[in-house]
Amino acid sequence: MVHVLIRRLAGGEDLPLPEYQTPDSAAVDLRAAVTAPRVIEPGAIEMIPTALAIALPSGYEAQIRPRSGLAIRFGLSLPNTPATIDADYRGEIQVPLINHGREPVRIERGMRIAQMLVTPVPRIVWQEVAALPESERGSGGFGHTGQ
Repeated sequence: MVHVLIRRLAGGEDLPLPEYQTPDSAAVDLRAAVTAPRVIEPGAIEMIPTALAIALPSGYEAQIRPRSGLAIRFGLSLPNTPATIDADYRGEIQVPLINHGREPVRIERGMRIAQMLVTPVPRIVWQEVAALPESERGSGGFGHTGQ
């Protein structure tokens, strides 16, 4: 279990804290803290506030991901998925939503708009070498397996 400090910001006092929807859900849902409904036109990107700020423990990140139901039904996603919230960020979590669909999408207060997954992040120690070890793939790029 990971303990994360969370703060409700102005405008989010009536919204529930992020919660798991089932006992085995990997991520919690974030809700829209819009003061009035917002419409995202096809092809448009809107920053949607959550009225939440968090303090992650050092060595963790929060990944913001699209909700699959919104993606399937409306074409809503994130333009930078997954988005990363670093452990030292203390500002409001805002969700950039992009409408890949053909119809405008209405975002209403309290609507579940994205998922947040808190996960450990190992630190990298670079070890520079003159050559890398061989592998079965080698330098084959995207699509090199024919899939």
